[in-house]
Amino acid sequence: MTASLTAHQGLPDDGRPPPARFAYDRHTWKEIAHLLSNLPVAVAGFLYAVFTVFTGVGLSVTVIGLPWLVAGLTGARLLGRAERARARALLGVRIDEPSPLHGSRGRRRRRKGRAGKRGDSEGFSEGFFGWVWAGLKDPVAWRTVLYEFVRLPWGVLTFSVTLVGLLVLWPVLPHVVRGLSNADRAMVRGLLSPSDELERRIAELESDRGVVVDTAAADLRRIERDLHDGAQARLVALAMGLGLAKEKLLEDPQAAADMVDEAHGEVKLALRELRDLARGIHPAVLTDRGLDAALSSIASRCTAPVKVTVDLEERPAEAIEGIAYFTVSELLQNVSKHSAARSATVDVWRTDDRLMLQVRDDGRGGARLDGGTGMSGLAERLGAVDGLFVLDSPEGGPTVVTAELPWRERGKA
Repeated sequence: MTASLTAHQGLPDDGRPPPARFAYDRHTWKEIAHLLSNLPVAVAGFLYAVFTVFTGVGLSVTVIGLPWLVAGLTGARLLGRAERARARALLGVRIDEPSPLHGSRGRRRRRKGRAGKRGDSEGFSEGFFGWVWAGLKDPVAWRTVLYEFVRLPWGVLTFSVTLVGLLVLWPVLPHVVRGLSNADRAMVRGLLSPSDELERRIAELESDRGVVVDTAAADLRRIERDLHDGAQARLVALAMGLGLAKEKLLEDPQAAADMVDEAHGEVKLALRELRDLARGIHPAVLTDRGLDAALSSIASRCTAPVKVTVDLEERPAEAIEGIAYFTVSELLQNVSKHSAARSATVDVWRTDDRLMLQVRDDGRGGARLDGGTGMSGLAERLGAVDGLFVLDSPEGGPTVVTAELPWRERGKA
């Protein structure tokens, strides 16, 4: 069984026409429904596009003209979404949704952050004109408007041909419907798909940013909990003990000395807990000596013997190095807790501009991305930095995890 999660996931629809099939099956009837619905949908879309564009251009000499046009283009985006949904339901065309209007969210945040410094009115003005400019140059909306313009004559043609075919061209209608539907598919892909690969990457990075924020928030909550329940509680108890010892110093020196000895032991435990916590944030051995020494250190704590091989002539970016370290750390924890392995290996190497790592164990196997062992979290973290995570763990073993990270120059992560 092989499972993988990558930073870029393709869609099932590869752009090719559907395979040949029985003449009047459910797919053909769906295509007929799509072609017959083209006319009313095209009329509504054409009227909206004409009204939006011509009124917006006509009013552009006034203060409301451009905002009106931008609002209309925003509505055109919604029409495009509805058309993609119709094509998905009736034609089986699956297309990525375009990313939100790029830059508007960031401008709103910047406007709020600067409002206190430069005044609410100036922040509002900057945000408003930024919204207008972003809307006017939105390629997704303009291509949707173009789509609505060309759909009217096409809708009249497909509705007429399909309706006549249902009456007098019954034997050959499936072939006619097939050809018209393939043209419809090409039109939807050409005009309603995201602008290009950059649009798709923007949408992915929007999602990945949410993963990074959630992960950082969870890590901060863990650190806060560890400090509150561990070192902080121990230091509070230490302060109270030293206060009692101070009170007994004159009347019972021996009891005071015993309490100071006990406090000394508490200090050692508190220091150990703080060191463990700091190691969990970013281990000093990784910073000072790199991945080879750091991975050998965590391998020594695994319940199974681990052979570590690191073949790197130089060090990757600090952030990438840290992600690689914690990825291997969590995978070796899984080896100790879940695999019942007798041995494991860790291999790290560089291929072109990618940092590669592989962890293998001879345990029982059966690990899954959704199996509650933290695999899905690791895959999401790697995906958030344009990485790749592949899990191969058949029942009975072995389990092999291969991870790939961008290398990036040190100091430029």
